[in-house]
Amino acid sequence: MLTERYNAYSDYLRRRFGVKVYKLPVSLPVTCPNRDGTCGSDGCVFCGEIGAGYENLPASITVAEQIATNMAHIKPKYKAEKFIAYFQNFSNTYLPPEDLRAHIVEACQPDIVGVALATRPDCIHETYLAMLAEVAQEKEIEISIELGLQTVNYHTLKKINRGHGLAEFIEAVQRIKRYGFSICAHLILNLPWDDELDVKEGARILSALGVTEVKLHALYVVKGTLLAKWYQEGQIDLISKEEYMERVILFLEHLHPDITVQRLIGRAPESNTLFSNWQTGWWKIRDTIVAQMTERNTWQGRKCDYLHGAAVRKFLQETV
Repeated sequence: MLTERYNAYSDYLRRRFGVKVYKLPVSLPVTCPNRDGTCGSDGCVFCGEIGAGYENLPASITVAEQIATNMAHIKPKYKAEKFIAYFQNFSNTYLPPEDLRAHIVEACQPDIVGVALATRPDCIHETYLAMLAEVAQEKEIEISIELGLQTVNYHTLKKINRGHGLAEFIEAVQRIKRYGFSICAHLILNLPWDDELDVKEGARILSALGVTEVKLHALYVVKGTLLAKWYQEGQIDLISKEEYMERVILFLEHLHPDITVQRLIGRAPESNTLFSNWQTGWWKIRDTIVAQMTERNTWQGRKCDYLHGAAVRKFLQETV
């Protein structure tokens, strides 16, 4: 099996539902508190005007229509039988709770087995979580929450104008866990201000918090952003593809083996970027990472030996 070196999301979904499951992108008419003046007006330095969901259909189309259209395209192409409605773009809990509830209920179509909500740590509130729990029970649907973190280095979080710190992420994870929802954390492993220590610490913090899933990205440079300006002026340097792959392996080695890995690298539209994945297909980078891990005989969690009082195990004759 290609993904035997790490706990791959596709394998988890097949074990969980017994068939191939695919995530369908859905757009909502939402923005971000880091764009509308609530905690900022310019957004993150890497975020373009269309946000992250460049493959999404317009938010002017109803949720049901988006799902039907995407399902008709993806079902025969990828041989998927069940689907997760993925509310992807911008901050999808940044709207009145009754509006969010209506959108989620509309997404509960035949063959939809789950709903995933991408959002920010500062858009997690008890009222919303209680509502989501009610909908999950009423519709017998699984709900997961994807939190953009990007880095555990709070100096870098400030540099990229994230609009929140590490504390907000930790609090949001703790609050979500009380409701039993799956939590997927997003990290960018090649931010110019981070090093290997930040990468390793990211894996350790996510493991200590007990997040359910993680999604890794390589930084891409979208035209028209502040990051693009820095890139064109030579103010930032991006690491090589080889170094990125080394960081992914380092991250996986320190990540708890029970955490599911949704992806090792993301995708971006080449037409709208100045830099994207070293002009290499995401699947080639993934396959090379797996091949290198196989060659080195390493795996996810191999160095996850730091939790649960590691220093006193010698007195208890415990092993990891």
